Amino acid sequence: MTFQEELLQGIPKQLPELKAYDHKVNHAPKRKDILSAQEKKLALKNALRYFDKQVHPQLLPEFKEELDRFGRIYMYRFKPSYPIYARDIDQYPAKSKQAAAIMLMIMNNLDPKVAQHPDELITYGGNGAVFQNWAQYRLTMQFLAEMTDEQTLVMYSGHPMGLFPSHRNAPRVVVTNGMMIPNYSSSDDWEKFNALGVTQYGQMTAGSYMYIGPQGIVHGTTITVLNGFRKIGRSPKGGLFVTSGLGGMSGAQPKAGNIAGCITVCAEVNPKVIETRHCQGWVDIIIKDLDDLVRRVKKAVQEKEVISIAYQGNVVDVWEEFDTQQIKIDLGSDQTSLHNPWAGGYYPAGISFEKAQELMAQEGEQFKALVQQSLRRQTAAINKHTAKGTYFFDYGNAFLLEASRAGADIMTEDGQHFRYPSYVQDIMGPMCFDYGFGPFRWVCASGKEEDLRKTDALAIKVLENLKQDAPPEIQQQLQDNIHWIKSAEQNQLVVGSQARILYADALGRIKIAEAFNQAISKNEIGFVILGRDHHDVSGTDSPYRETSNIYDGSRFTADMAIQNVIGDSFRGATWVSIHNGGGVGWGEVINGGFGMVLDGSKEASNRLQSMLFWDVNNGIARRSWARNKGAEFAIKRAMEEESNLKVHLPNHVDEDLLDTIL
Repeated sequence: MTFQEELLQGIPKQLPELKAYDHKVNHAPKRKDILSAQEKKLALKNALRYFDKQVHPQLLPEFKEELDRFGRIYMYRFKPSYPIYARDIDQYPAKSKQAAAIMLMIMNNLDPKVAQHPDELITYGGNGAVFQNWAQYRLTMQFLAEMTDEQTLVMYSGHPMGLFPSHRNAPRVVVTNGMMIPNYSSSDDWEKFNALGVTQYGQMTAGSYMYIGPQGIVHGTTITVLNGFRKIGRSPKGGLFVTSGLGGMSGAQPKAGNIAGCITVCAEVNPKVIETRHCQGWVDIIIKDLDDLVRRVKKAVQEKEVISIAYQGNVVDVWEEFDTQQIKIDLGSDQTSLHNPWAGGYYPAGISFEKAQELMAQEGEQFKALVQQSLRRQTAAINKHTAKGTYFFDYGNAFLLEASRAGADIMTEDGQHFRYPSYVQDIMGPMCFDYGFGPFRWVCASGKEEDLRKTDALAIKVLENLKQDAPPEIQQQLQDNIHWIKSAEQNQLVVGSQARILYADALGRIKIAEAFNQAISKNEIGFVILGRDHHDVSGTDSPYRETSNIYDGSRFTADMAIQNVIGDSFRGATWVSIHNGGGVGWGEVINGGFGMVLDGSKEASNRLQSMLFWDVNNGIARRSWARNKGAEFAIKRAMEEESNLKVHLPNHVDEDLLDTIL
């Protein structure tokens, strides 16, 4: 059976052969055994409803074994026989090119070179899923192959509810992930309802099909590291950046350190993840012994090397040993998946990786106690370093939040605030998001390297033209991005699809997209798929990350993200998504995302101008209403450029006046 035939087949009527469990692949940890006997029965009924009754007797014991062994029903038998990776858009057997582009992006998210746990359909973050099981994958791909531009596919947390009549200007796919009733968003709620097969954690770009490998965050990490060194008034050269986590997006850290020009030490406990990043060229060397690490770091500092080191071990030991050895850490952070602390997102110090896996599945409370003990140790060591001048920031992974819940010494004296800032509070928010700069990204649907090179050149030309007339407030942002895109190819950032990311404001995104669309119309390049990380100006309401620099009390509201995805859907997005839980934890954030296909047409030009303008300025308007200085500047500038934009601006109150009555 050909690749195209198997895609069109959907769920096969004849059962495929049962596949052996592949121990070479990096698998998701066993999930918590949280269902009652009756709930397990319900989970099995929910799984079997995808299949004809005649095969239920054969599948039932198989699915029960998966549920018992892994805590989930993944339906490994139904994983396709063809290799999964992003193919040229023309290879997909689709009636709609927009649908073919979505198939391409889904496969890119599940490419073993890209995905963290590919056999469990998890792209990154330990639980960021594209689908809950392989039946959902097969059915979704069949729907996409069959659909026309007069239909919309509705996705309920990985389940394709069906194709519904719509129209050419409607989104081809509308995605929701984990949208729970508010009182049902605890971590145990996710464990329970995911095990039942009725919801999933889509992370940010995993469940919305817009993940492009670690490149997706490496640019933002590079900007963060560069500006971190600027904040402490020193050059990155010879400076030491210590952090942790190499899985999924956190794998971007060593590459970002190399691009910024510093020494990076990134601790990781999972040897398979380390080998993957090393083979991909995202980290320079691997060190497994702590004494060897100390010697190598001292040498790198003395010689002012630019080098990235993966330490196979726990980061707590690194923080403590570097304090003992008087090694000066300039920048410190953490990017373990602490949004998911009890199910593989963070591993405690003092026990082996294998023992931690065992405890996580069998002794949940003991594992939780060890994680919290480890967080207290890590925080204590960090505090010693910051007392000696280290600049530590939370990298949006809920480290500060979970450390505070563990009783670590992480709060200010008044007990009202974290001792350390989120990187959004100190860097990304005031320097980028408030001015409309965020992670614009694109994928060349042809899969050709030359198309990516051509789009890079077009983006450089646009940014250089914009910089000539740009106001002083955004000159640095533009220059950082020009430098980034000029060196992108030599840094070998591509993992999976031929994709690129840069930080641009609304004007930059529109002009770059229009340049692409014109090049497509002239047959100079193939189709281009636009998107962004949800970690952006407008798409995400996250009080401990994206909206942590909003101080008017509204950072715990989610109006912006909901308005974002509604507005994108009728302004021309090819697909839209809204998620609970991405990035910093289930119940802690709401994310809105989109994808847009450029085909060189006038219609695509109209869509990109309408949608991209809204997608950014919705967030700038909200940030300006919160009295953020940069956002007030940016929204006034946007209103000067677009006469139909009219935003109410805040009136500032004299603090002395307030002090007279309070």
